[in-house]
Amino acid sequence: MSTIQTTSSTPDDTRPRGPLAEVFFSLLRSRTFLVGFAIVLFWVACALFGERFAPYDPLADDIINALAPPSSEHWFGTDQIGRDVFSRVIVGSRDILTVAPLATLLATVAGTALGLVTGYFRGLVDDVVSRILEAFMAIPVVIVALLAIVALGTSKTTVIVVIGLSFAPIIARTVRSAVLAERELDYVAAAQLRHESALHTMFVEILPNVIPPILVETTVRLGYAIFAVATLSFMGFGIQPPSPDWGLSISNNYGMIGGGFWWTVLFDALAIASLVIGVNLAADGVHGALND
Repeated sequence: MSTIQTTSSTPDDTRPRGPLAEVFFSLLRSRTFLVGFAIVLFWVACALFGERFAPYDPLADDIINALAPPSSEHWFGTDQIGRDVFSRVIVGSRDILTVAPLATLLATVAGTALGLVTGYFRGLVDDVVSRILEAFMAIPVVIVALLAIVALGTSKTTVIVVIGLSFAPIIARTVRSAVLAERELDYVAAAQLRHESALHTMFVEILPNVIPPILVETTVRLGYAIFAVATLSFMGFGIQPPSPDWGLSISNNYGMIGGGFWWTVLFDALAIASLVIGVNLAADGVHGALND
């Protein structure tokens, strides 16, 4: 009498996963990342659809109701010319979530290219470029931004370019360190033996293997970019009126605090803080997932 042998299929949770899948599932298990991602997603939704559910026009003034405290009619009160603070906070996320990510993207692209070049060629190229980058890094970002904006004029494009190029040397230093380690591995020597061009070796062979530190550095720089944009707006060199930008709103109303009108500033400040905290939590989650 023959026996029937059954073979059980491999359960889904024991199937081998690729590196990207492992990172993805690690992120889903990270409470830090999920909380940070939820905060950032909330503000992104406000930036995209805020005008649809803001109870008032964020630019419409109402002098009769100026400096009204928080109430059922105006949840966050009104500012010195009667504009609804809640509506301005919701819609005000748009400018900062446009400028800061674009500046971070520019910094990542420029910094990655510089890091690949200095790490791969080393020698004279590395020495010259690294010294130039160190000179830029020695000057505070806000000072560089102020000088450039005064020279070029105030606009969103100028702010994006200035902040992006200011952060590029920091990302370049991180990428350079990763490239120096990768350059000594066998796959790079094999590419050189095949007489591959330097561009091919840097961007096709090495770049995919240094993506993890680039992702971590990018998420960290995004938080700094948000602060930089808000700071420049507060100083009057960033996003200009009549935008409900958070930094600009704080600049226009911080003098009201002494009169007891705290709500004109508090909620914009909390919005900036919450967005930066969300980005930093997400960055910590990404860093942990890539290092598991």
